[in-house]
Amino acid sequence: MRSTRMSAPLRRGRRTVLTAAGLVAALALTATACGGSGKEEASDKPDATASRAADSDGGEVRIPSDIADRLKEHGIDVDKWRDGAWKDWDEDKWLSEAEDFVNPVIEGLWEPDRMRSAKEADKTVSTKDALAAQGVSDPEPVQVRAEAEKTPYHENAAPVGKVFFDSPEGPAVCSGTVIKDVNHPGESNLVWTAGHCVHAGGDGGWYRNLVFVPAYNDLGRSEADLGDATASEIAPYGNWWADWASTSNGWIQGGSESGGDGAAYDYAVLHVKPEQGSKSLEETVGAALDVDFSAPAAAEAGEMGAWGYPAAQPYDGLQMFKCLDAPGRFSLGSNLPTMYRIGCSMTGGSSGGGWFRVLDGETVLVSNTSIGPMDNTWLAGPQLGEDAEALYRNMSETYGGR
Repeated sequence: MRSTRMSAPLRRGRRTVLTAAGLVAALALTATACGGSGKEEASDKPDATASRAADSDGGEVRIPSDIADRLKEHGIDVDKWRDGAWKDWDEDKWLSEAEDFVNPVIEGLWEPDRMRSAKEADKTVSTKDALAAQGVSDPEPVQVRAEAEKTPYHENAAPVGKVFFDSPEGPAVCSGTVIKDVNHPGESNLVWTAGHCVHAGGDGGWYRNLVFVPAYNDLGRSEADLGDATASEIAPYGNWWADWASTSNGWIQGGSESGGDGAAYDYAVLHVKPEQGSKSLEETVGAALDVDFSAPAAAEAGEMGAWGYPAAQPYDGLQMFKCLDAPGRFSLGSNLPTMYRIGCSMTGGSSGGGWFRVLDGETVLVSNTSIGPMDNTWLAGPQLGEDAEALYRNMSETYGGR
C-alpha cells in the first residue's frame, strides 16, 4: 500500500474515484466539473450561519477596516500576529465572535515535521451519555473495521485531505473534503469539515492558522519511510489557508469537549487560498463533490462511506482510511436533531472527514464525522438540512469569488 517513489505524476482534471466493495455503485468523485469585507448578523436560530474573515497576500496582511477595528478592541496588533502573537490564548484574545476571525498566512509554518506533530481533535462521547440517548437512537451498530484507501491518494480520493490548526494545546488535526461551489463552477475554493475543527464551541473561540492539505501523504508512507519524503509526496497540491470560515451558531453556543448539544450542528465550511500560486483548489486538485442537503432519513439514505485520517491509536494520522455501513439514528437528547451513526473503528483525527453516498448515480457529501465513543466502535455525524445549506450558500455567494 505504500511506495518510496511517486508512482505516477499528478494528473490534473482527471476523473477520480473512491471505490469500496458492497456499494451498489462506485463512490465516484467526478473531476468537476471538487476578499470581501462584509459580515453576517447571526440569528437566534441554533443552526444559523456565522461567517468570519481574514486575508493576506504576498506576506502583507490585509484586514478589512471593520475587522481591524474589532481586533483592536481585543487588544490585538495584527502586525505582530505573524511574529508569534497568535500563540497568546488569553481569554480576552481568544476570539469567538463571527466577525473577529483572523487567519493571515504564515508561510512555511506548516512544514512536514510540524504536521506530523499535530494531535487529533477528538470528540468522545461517554458511555453514560451514549446510553442515555438510547430512547431516541437505533441500537448501537456493530463495529466496522476501517479499510486503508488505495494509494496514491491523488488518484483514488483526491478531494479528501487533512485540516491542520493551532489550539491552546498545540498543533491539531482533522480531516476535510473539497466541495463544489454552486456559484463558481469548476473553480471552487471550498472545503467541508467539522465545526469543532475550526471553533472550540461554548468554552472557547476560533482556532488559528487553519490550513487544508488535500491528498496528504499521497503514497501513504509510514513514519519510518517519511525521512526522505519530498514536499510533493507530503502535500502534492500544497497548503491551502482558510481566509474565511463558517460554522453554525449551534456549535458555537453548544459545542463542548464531548460534542455536547452542539454535536448535531457540528459542521463547517472553509474558503481557502493557496500558500503559493493562483489557481483555485478545484482546478488544482481536479475533483470536488456536491453536498446533499436533503437530510434523508437514516432508513432511506442507503449505504454511506466515511473517509478520513484517523490519528489516535492504533492509527498514526499518516494514512487515509474509510468505513462503509448503513446508517442508523443517533441523538444525544430528544430536543436535539437526529444524527447519522455508522459502525467504524476510525479514531480522532478522522473528525470532519466527509460521509458520502450515491445519489442519482453521483457521489455526494451527506455528512461529516463529529463524535464517537471511547472504544471507537462507531461514528456519528450531523444531518445537513436547510440551515447547513444556508451556511454553504452564504459562503459561496459572499466569499466564493475572492
